[in-house]
Amino acid sequence: MIVVGGGATGAGVAIDGATRGYDVLLLEQSDFGKGTSSRSTKLVHGGVRYLEQGNVSLVMEALKERGLLLQNAPHLVRNLGFIVPNYDWWEAPFYGIGLKLYNLLAGKYGFGASRILSKEETLERLPTINTEGLRGGVIYFDGQFDDSRLLINLVTTAYEQGAVLLNYAQAADVTRDGEGFVDGVVVRDMETGEEFHAQAKVVVNATGPFCDDLRRKADPAVEPMIAASQGIHLVFDGSFLSGDSAIMVPHTSDGRVMFAIPGTATRWSAPPTPLFQRPRWSPSPSIRRLNSSSARRRFISLKSRPAPMSSASSRAFARWCARAIPAIPRPSRAITPSASKTAVWLRSAAASGPPIATWRKIASTRPPRWRACRRSRVSPAISTCTASTPVPTSSAT
Repeated sequence: MIVVGGGATGAGVAIDGATRGYDVLLLEQSDFGKGTSSRSTKLVHGGVRYLEQGNVSLVMEALKERGLLLQNAPHLVRNLGFIVPNYDWWEAPFYGIGLKLYNLLAGKYGFGASRILSKEETLERLPTINTEGLRGGVIYFDGQFDDSRLLINLVTTAYEQGAVLLNYAQAADVTRDGEGFVDGVVVRDMETGEEFHAQAKVVVNATGPFCDDLRRKADPAVEPMIAASQGIHLVFDGSFLSGDSAIMVPHTSDGRVMFAIPGTATRWSAPPTPLFQRPRWSPSPSIRRLNSSSARRRFISLKSRPAPMSSASSRAFARWCARAIPAIPRPSRAITPSASKTAVWLRSAAASGPPIATWRKIASTRPPRWRACRRSRVSPAISTCTASTPVPTSSAT
């Protein structure tokens, strides 16, 4: 089988396939994790916003995967407290009850009990919070992790399990046999330009927000599946958020969610916005939108405001990055294996855009057609479970 895409989902599919006895080739046209998998919010969480949307099954799945990731990769995941500041009388009971439900859904995989904080406790944990009208807060616990390091550990694990992984190797085209079935891809060496044909019984599309590009190579007339959006992360000096707790803003002026996350530098994650063009490898943030962040001005109170993003000498911003994010697919297109005359599997992170914590769950969901490419010398009864496969540490990562 061939896996196209070297992000968290692609590497996860390679691990799952290799440990279950498949011959696996993974292709990545750039560096491993070049796309969304290295530009996440660095949070391994169940998705509080999905709970508000009523998507309980996704939240439960992501919370379980969050717990398994802590179990299998404790060197990459740590517990982090998030505070929802309360400025209106109804916010403490409303968010308090909602986050208790969030804890309940986690079950044995919980990271800690949520509770309501007084104004004094909130200020102790968030010294730079805006005090005007502040009534208190609600604290809950989620995970923080290093997404790039996790990705490299996944690539290492897949290699150790027998998968072949190539970066700077692009799936330039999709090939078909005489009956019209996909039988492999044309691989292009991005450094030399040399091309060769790699054959497989199954080709897995794990290219994230770019999955429609590969689908068009298999069928030029195919309708788009992805409605992409773009999110941004800002990096400030650590004094911007000097406490040890993060801030979760449940509602911005346009109804989305924001995070401010402490560390050696403070990272402010702005909510994604729809893209009305094809996603790019290196998208640029909207400077006007960054400077007009109403949520940032409302919740953080500093004596000296950060300089505007447009100032080249700004000390407030160490760097900024943008990422293309796959959103919910267009309703006219189901997330299923494609038509009978192709073997390209289209169910991936690109299809639904769940939290990055669910990479293992996505990778372990296999259509029946995968059975056709199992190595004959491996008994179908012999398969390892990635739920208990530890992610190794190494000095190189």
